[in-house]
Amino acid sequence: MIKKILLFCLGLLLMIGVQNMTQAKDLKLEQKWDKVFAKSDEVNHKKVTFHNRYGITLAADMYTPKKYSGKLPAIAVSGPFGAVKEQSSGLYAQEMAKRGFLTIAFDPSYTGESGGEPRYMASPDINTEDFQAAVDFLSVQDNVDPEKIGIIGICGWGGMAINAAAIDTRIKATVASTMYDMSRVNTYGYFDKTDENARYEMKKSLNAQRIEDYKSGKYKRGGGVVDPLPDDAPYFVKDYYDYYKTKRGYHKRSLNSNDGWNVTGCMSFINQPILAFSNEIRSAVLLIHGEKAHSRYFSEDAFKKLKGDNKELMIIPNASHTDLYDKTDVIPFDKIEKFFKDNLK
Repeated sequence: MIKKILLFCLGLLLMIGVQNMTQAKDLKLEQKWDKVFAKSDEVNHKKVTFHNRYGITLAADMYTPKKYSGKLPAIAVSGPFGAVKEQSSGLYAQEMAKRGFLTIAFDPSYTGESGGEPRYMASPDINTEDFQAAVDFLSVQDNVDPEKIGIIGICGWGGMAINAAAIDTRIKATVASTMYDMSRVNTYGYFDKTDENARYEMKKSLNAQRIEDYKSGKYKRGGGVVDPLPDDAPYFVKDYYDYYKTKRGYHKRSLNSNDGWNVTGCMSFINQPILAFSNEIRSAVLLIHGEKAHSRYFSEDAFKKLKGDNKELMIIPNASHTDLYDKTDVIPFDKIEKFFKDNLK
């Protein structure tokens, strides 16, 4: 009986391995430089793939310093929520590689060049797992020290990064930049203005959409950043437009730049909160937010829950939410570099 069980498990593992190799082979990876930021001549760049424990193959850009010796500390980067690795996360990854780290910027499951069907879905569980899978991948690279791995999450992926740090003890340091708590904003709306009755109506609408999607056999898209931009749009919507809909940050694979998530894509965030155990994070955490960002309260409240003397909240004077996406004179890269060097040792 034991022999039969072992043979069954071996067969299952082989089947999963073949499935992952097939998925990786089927991914269409753009080999040309198609980022929204300039390529640095100080780093080497290549496309890589890895898989999470759900068998989804993820696509990533790997950045490595051109000059280094020995095993490198490594950082996995993702975000913003609805963006792709050719935007903000790639900029962060390339900059940190220039500063001596091996880095990857990856597309989350169901988005960008990564695998996963149906497309344009989000999940508190799977998206947290995506960060853990990135740590799996980095841990087995010949030129990486597996005891020196950190992560950076931007916007909605800042919350995912903190959530990953709460469960993954291999993550030695976490940076959350211009963070969103995706559970909170989906449940309570912007500035916590959605009450129980409004939330009930939202659930009714989402569940009605599920039926329509089931009947049609396809998922209705929610639309990305509003375009054209109304004159009376809130200031933070104007900020998003200025990044996602202009040459500054537009990318053809970005959900926010185009047709957005599926309408029901983020539904599970409503009653599956992230950050429930963030108070148990023992590794170092740095939260960075703009003074004038509409989302600043997410980082401030997340920071209140963290414990220990290795947690820090850094507020950037006069900065908006999207300033921390790509403005290299605003993003505190010197601080981020020091944080990782101090804690990945």
